[in-house]
Amino acid sequence: MTFFKSRLFKGIALAIALTVNAGAAQASRAHLVLDADTGAVLEAENADVVNYPASLTKMMTLYLTFEALHEGHLSWGGKLVMTENAESKDPFKYAIGVGRSITVEEAVLGMIVLSANDAAVAIAEKLTGSEAAFGKVMTAKARELGMKDTVFTNPAGLPDPNQVTTAADLAKLAQALIRDYPDDYKLFSTRRFEFRGMKLHGHNNVLAHYPGADGIKTGYTEAAGYNLVTSATHDGKRLIGVVLGARSAAERDKEMTALLDKHFGITSNVPAPPADEAGAPAVDQ
Repeated sequence: MTFFKSRLFKGIALAIALTVNAGAAQASRAHLVLDADTGAVLEAENADVVNYPASLTKMMTLYLTFEALHEGHLSWGGKLVMTENAESKDPFKYAIGVGRSITVEEAVLGMIVLSANDAAVAIAEKLTGSEAAFGKVMTAKARELGMKDTVFTNPAGLPDPNQVTTAADLAKLAQALIRDYPDDYKLFSTRRFEFRGMKLHGHNNVLAHYPGADGIKTGYTEAAGYNLVTSATHDGKRLIGVVLGARSAAERDKEMTALLDKHFGITSNVPAPPADEAGAPAVDQ
């Protein structure tokens, strides 16, 4: 029995019990600002209200990927073969074709920069055999990290009424990524990379334009609204901000910028530029 399969069996009863009552979320506005060093909540609104995570889910997929790398269950150069299931995960993906492979490093960068759904599924299938099994491992790990209101069912964040979280839980996950895997966490500052001759760019405007921002992740589905988790430092202080359920990327970015400015005590910061909302897709990003 593999390490991840044994962990699956330990967490399966809890995950099933929570999933039964999980699918009641509506897209609600929520935000939270956390002092990353002390864990003190500096400001919160609806922080314990259940919401859909969208691609913020990949933060947990990445946490478990880093864990597997450190424990020897994966290697950065290890190959991940794209199954038909992984290849089917539109819209954001590598789309290299069924039966072809990417490395674990390419999967990690793809999840961080592109929010590549096929990369997330490839990791899940490699570690546990299926998305459903990985979802149970994700949920069990969430409990270990103190994420009491989160249920995961798939590794990419694609729509599922049973996959839910809260602003408070996502802040804990961000804090855990920074604390437990500080060297790997640095990859969240990646804004662009080259994949087999193609130059690929991310779309996290706060990461690109907010001074001191070094991650973490954007997310969007029609049900979730526009979500963002950001970590930033200023004068030796690190804050983690969470914004859920915004009506547009521009609104999300503006709210995050204002929250960080407020709790850093900054009054003259240049806000992130408005995102282009024309034809915003009703899909995960």
